[in-house]
Amino acid sequence: MLDIKFVRENPEIVKENIRKKFQDAKLPMVDRVLELDEKNRAAITEASTLRASRNTLSKQIGMLMGQAKKDPSKLEEAEKVKAQVKANADRLAELEKLEEEYAAEIHKLMMNIPNIIDPSVPIGPDDSANVEVQRFGEPVVPDYEIPYHTEIMESLNGVDMDAAGRVSGNGFYYLMGDIARLHSAVLAYARDFMINKGFTYCIPPFMIHGNVVEGVMSQTDMDAMMYKIEGEDLYLIGTSEHSMIGKFIDQIIPESSLPQTLTSYSPCFRKEKGAHGIEERGVYRIHQFEKQEMIVVCKPEDSMDWYEKMWRYSVELFRSMEIPVRQLECCSGDLADLKVKSCDIEAWSPRQQKYFEVCSCSNLGDAQARRLKMRVKGADGKTYLPHTLNNTVVAPPRMLIAFLENHLQADGSVIIPEVLQPYMGGTKVLVPKK
Repeated sequence: MLDIKFVRENPEIVKENIRKKFQDAKLPMVDRVLELDEKNRAAITEASTLRASRNTLSKQIGMLMGQAKKDPSKLEEAEKVKAQVKANADRLAELEKLEEEYAAEIHKLMMNIPNIIDPSVPIGPDDSANVEVQRFGEPVVPDYEIPYHTEIMESLNGVDMDAAGRVSGNGFYYLMGDIARLHSAVLAYARDFMINKGFTYCIPPFMIHGNVVEGVMSQTDMDAMMYKIEGEDLYLIGTSEHSMIGKFIDQIIPESSLPQTLTSYSPCFRKEKGAHGIEERGVYRIHQFEKQEMIVVCKPEDSMDWYEKMWRYSVELFRSMEIPVRQLECCSGDLADLKVKSCDIEAWSPRQQKYFEVCSCSNLGDAQARRLKMRVKGADGKTYLPHTLNNTVVAPPRMLIAFLENHLQADGSVIIPEVLQPYMGGTKVLVPKK
């Protein structure tokens, strides 16, 4: 969410940013916000004047009532002033109601006006205009067939989609045996990887209040993703970033404690509505999965440095597991409204002979901080808004697709990279059961 003062002083910059994001339907929102803001400030000014005059008029009434004991004509004058006080009070109540209505509509509109994107973001209408920046590791297509990922898992007695369908419906799964162990091993390795980078490990709440949801994501994303607990002000998290950033809601953070660098484990729950639905078979898009996440809360001047570090951590993690990846810069039209800049890390799929998303790194500037009323108290005693960033460390079971495809051998066995072997009890290879 932008600062209303910035919109007031830079309406054309805000409109041009909307055009760059190919959201022209939102252009009238800027003019409406400016109109409401002018009315609101006029109402506030008039209300302040009325409040200031209230004490003066009250004193005048007291003086006239005192004089009325000697001069009865003063009583009539006092009644006139009382009538003025009553009229002022009625008008003040009307103005306060208007202020509330103006502020609510301004807030609603501001929540839908996109954040100002970084000048380095490529301009394009949708993800087809995303730009490959660089590759890490050589993508290989073996001279033997790579089965669909669930077929690899089934050969290891590692997945049961039919039972999950009976128990929970489409979009769920049972992971079994070596695949379940591999799933946990990857998460444990990712946890230790981030701890070794200096991040503090955290297990957050898996349900959050509505005001936190509103603070960390757009209404559109919320409706498409979040499961609400019926009858309660609680939502199941779609990613632990939501509760991790929410940890700082309404807080004043000492500048000396920055940067806050946290890595968290959580299950995640998503509706997966719309075009990115669960029509993709297997465990690619599902309603429930587990994830290791990283978030940073930092000084504004440090956020781009952290952005660079964070996506590189993802690359380093995947390369340590011998999985080829690439960095894909997200274009303006593919950026969620809160984001200043974002990139995806995509893993190589030998079966599809293309890359697919496994991590997403985002710099949100001060948008989440403003929504959540997070502030930093500087050495000079003044407060300012921090910047927030987030990035996927690893999200199995999707990550397992890349893992299994890249480590599958011609005989159907799966090689375990050296870094994961300690988390697999020393196992070096998974052998097909059927």
